[in-house]
Amino acid sequence: MLYGVLDLIFLGLAIAAFGMSVWALIHAVRTPARAFQSAGKLNKNLWMLFTGLATIFTLASAAGYMGIGLNMLNIFTIASVIASGIYLADVKPAVNEYKGGSGGNQGPYGPW
Repeated sequence: MLYGVLDLIFLGLAIAAFGMSVWALIHAVRTPARAFQSAGKLNKNLWMLFTGLATIFTLASAAGYMGIGLNMLNIFTIASVIASGIYLADVKPAVNEYKGGSGGNQGPYGPW
């Protein structure tokens, strides 16, 4: 269980990592496969696999701090955060350019 401030900090980090992984997974699911090809990134299935596994491992890490599962920081959790971070920082902006949608109401600084 939780024994002090440090455990609360690690619980917060684990929940933030889980949220980041879920955000990356939802974006990967909602993005069309052609956007990944047009942006020159890995295909959609691989990114869904990476972000799906990242979501599972970060959920297990967050649950571990609540006393449900394993409460150790392991290499899979670190790799999950790295994979989700790469997706959100590199792949997401690249595929958003090719995602499509209603581009008719775009101004020079965004939608208006």
